[in-house]
Amino acid sequence: MRSRSAISSSTHSSPKTASLSNSGTSTNAIVQRVSGASLTAAEFFQHYQKPGIPVIITGLLDAEPDWNLDYLCQQLGDQPFPVRQYGRDRYQQDKRQWTSSGSGVPAITLSFSEYADRLRNGTVRDQDLYLARCSLQQTPLSQLPNLTQAENQLGLRLPATALNLWVGLGGHTSCLHYDPMDGTLVQLHGAKKILLFPPSQLYNLYPFPVIKHLYHGLKLRAVYSQVYPERPDLEAFPKFQHAIPYAQEITLYPKEILFLPSGWWHEVTALGEEMVCSINRFWHVLPLSRAFSSWSKWRAHLGGVLAAPHIFGNVMGAISSGNRQGELSKLIQRL
Repeated sequence: MRSRSAISSSTHSSPKTASLSNSGTSTNAIVQRVSGASLTAAEFFQHYQKPGIPVIITGLLDAEPDWNLDYLCQQLGDQPFPVRQYGRDRYQQDKRQWTSSGSGVPAITLSFSEYADRLRNGTVRDQDLYLARCSLQQTPLSQLPNLTQAENQLGLRLPATALNLWVGLGGHTSCLHYDPMDGTLVQLHGAKKILLFPPSQLYNLYPFPVIKHLYHGLKLRAVYSQVYPERPDLEAFPKFQHAIPYAQEITLYPKEILFLPSGWWHEVTALGEEMVCSINRFWHVLPLSRAFSSWSKWRAHLGGVLAAPHIFGNVMGAISSGNRQGELSKLIQRL
């Protein structure tokens, strides 16, 4: 087994910048913190969106309120959300034994107020519950003028999803994976540590085989790594040592926006002991040439095709269940 220090020794990051490797350029490329006031849409496209380079954008959301727990309860109150039940023992298991990941993890439906009570009384920490990737589309927070203005200033277009809410306690980790779409992650309360690997490290990070979708549908996705980067088993995953020099960490602070291009691997850990809140949105990959040339993206979509029989069965099961709305909501979130 190799410890976290093996990764840390190859990265030297300050709280505000981190060196990042990029499969298409120098291995010393920097994840820049760029003031949104000085960044035009044309510059954002040319330097970051077109080549698929992550960037942290500051200063565009200074007028956004602090999304603390009181604010969220006031805005979301009785709104029901699916809450993932990870369990305290999950991350002690060999991932190769997993039958679910991400949005495929079993979930319960709670109102936000009920979830807030569990945040306050310690149940969320004890059971490792996580309100993750929950759509804000039918809530008072579905339209955020400050964020809309920021997205327009960056020239972002063709959203693939509505805004999604992520709320949990410090210490929770979303395991290493990549997304087939571009994303913007907006930090609104607390801070998150993000471990990044470029798309070039796909097979050094041992993604779950695409064929798994035939057996598990979308419950276990091929975009997740089988490796724990904090404590990798190099006997089981020897090629991971080739990815270690590319591992880099950044910290995302409140009111900052991270642009995370398709295919970039990321493991996200909420920092501190208190509640941490983010929102994100996924975007169709532009330019199309970057989308068409990304094998990481294609293999993720191939997994979706192989999962089609399970998806159909799940839809039929949800429709015929006694809790049609709740079951369909969970299924839509997974999709």
